[in-house]
Amino acid sequence: MAERLQGTRILILETREEAQFARLLTEQGADVLQCPMFEIRDAPDPAPVSAWIDRLIAAPFDDLVLLTGEGLRRLTKLARATGRERPFVAAVGRTRTFIRGPKPGRALREIGLEPQVTAEAPTSEGVAATLKRYDLAGRRIGVQLYPERDHAALLDSITAQDATVDAVLPYSYDARAAEQTVVTAVEEMAQGRVDALALTSSGQVRRLFDVARAHDCEDRLRDGLSRTPIASVGPVVTEELAAHGFAPTITPANEAFFMKPLINAMIVALGGRTPRNTAAG
Repeated sequence: MAERLQGTRILILETREEAQFARLLTEQGADVLQCPMFEIRDAPDPAPVSAWIDRLIAAPFDDLVLLTGEGLRRLTKLARATGRERPFVAAVGRTRTFIRGPKPGRALREIGLEPQVTAEAPTSEGVAATLKRYDLAGRRIGVQLYPERDHAALLDSITAQDATVDAVLPYSYDARAAEQTVVTAVEEMAQGRVDALALTSSGQVRRLFDVARAHDCEDRLRDGLSRTPIASVGPVVTEELAAHGFAPTITPANEAFFMKPLINAMIVALGGRTPRNTAAG
């Protein structure tokens, strides 16, 4: 069917939402090649995270910046495991919440809350620019960070507004997980056995290149990316691709940086393609 992805082989690099993404693509007829990039784990030392939760409960922050949905879920999980979920949720509810994009918004709704301010762009820079529109002088700002990103510029921007920052990093990535799976995925692209690569986070791009360099196959990765249509969920992914010399050929319309609009864009771009012979060697 011209409007669907019947028989099209799509490579996805998800971890957190891999099952949902694969299911949605499969429902459109795609043959999904799943490649987990890393494992997400709780923070190696839970004590600083637990102490941050205690400070939030004892004296709720004036503002709370949530950069990822995973971060809020990990905080909620720890609060639940230690019998503090209700006061934790109540304390979050008494803050003014700033979110980087839709994923932390969904995580807030899972605990019965609504975000109050969404960043003008779904990036740390977008969060900083949004915060500059508010008078933060004298306010206590909680900031939930995420791994594999230097957040110094964001935190410095907040303190420059005479606010006090209390940051927490509630989870980590296991960078060693699934490296051979990544190498196999690189070879599949280089061999022309993938109809599209679907990217939903900038970390996936960095991880691809990090693993390729570690396994001496960066040339194969670049060859594969050059011959494979790349679908990017939004500007953060696109910027990371550009930093490595590539650009997506498929992006969602109307600045809808979500999974389903990305799939719709892939249907438009790939729905009429002749599927590749996945048995080719």
